[in-house]
Amino acid sequence: MLTRADFQLPPQLPLRPNVIGDGRTLHVPGRFHLVVPPAAAGYHDAQISDYTTPADFCWHPPLRLRIRACFAGLHAGTAGFGFWNHPFVPGERGFRLPRAVWFFASSPPNDMRLALDVPGAGWKAATFDALRLPFFLLLPAALPGLLLMRVPALYRRLWPVGQRALGVSEALLDPALLTDFHEYTLDWLPESVYFAVDGQPVHHARVAVRGPLGFIVWIDNQYAIVTPQGRFAFGVSPALHEQSLTLESVEIEPLLTSLR
Repeated sequence: MLTRADFQLPPQLPLRPNVIGDGRTLHVPGRFHLVVPPAAAGYHDAQISDYTTPADFCWHPPLRLRIRACFAGLHAGTAGFGFWNHPFVPGERGFRLPRAVWFFASSPPNDMRLALDVPGAGWKAATFDALRLPFFLLLPAALPGLLLMRVPALYRRLWPVGQRALGVSEALLDPALLTDFHEYTLDWLPESVYFAVDGQPVHHARVAVRGPLGFIVWIDNQYAIVTPQGRFAFGVSPALHEQSLTLESVEIEPLLTSLR
């Protein structure tokens, strides 16, 4: 399967624009804009994906995602592009353990400190896969583990075990990248994921993330706080300023060999 769009025309199936709340999308020849305007309350999202329900998830490794994009402000919420299993959306019922391979941006109060020595917010190349046997084997020890990791020395010794069990691998990227167009590449292989910006490697995640997953590009105003020390919170932040994500091209192609 191959998905390609240069946005000279409005997005064509299988790409499906969608908005929630005051989110909106705008097409001009050669560009597709996802916009969250100023809004005092509620959840607002603008996105484009290739699925309606999880039954539509179709992507497995090995494949390559190449996307050219630019942000105009990320003041309140999250944004990014890649592949995930759509674990939940604020206001909807149901939850799946998350699995993702993507470029992911978040602003405070987001605080998802899932990788040792990587801040909980920022612009990242990241993987996550909670649907792994090691994670389920660790679940009985989760509560005492959260308490122990409130001791800094124990956190540094214990959390790498939890991080590996969750399939977490992250690298913080230069936030200056957000303010101009760049080409982002993600090579999702059976046993690892390579991330690059403008052809330069930025992260090698030595994690096996399984499919099927769905493709998504989004920007919204939600936040999540998830830390190994047991801090958990979810909500929405007031979008006091307009924020947007603009796409110039998207290409997803299977890789016949690992190429690595």
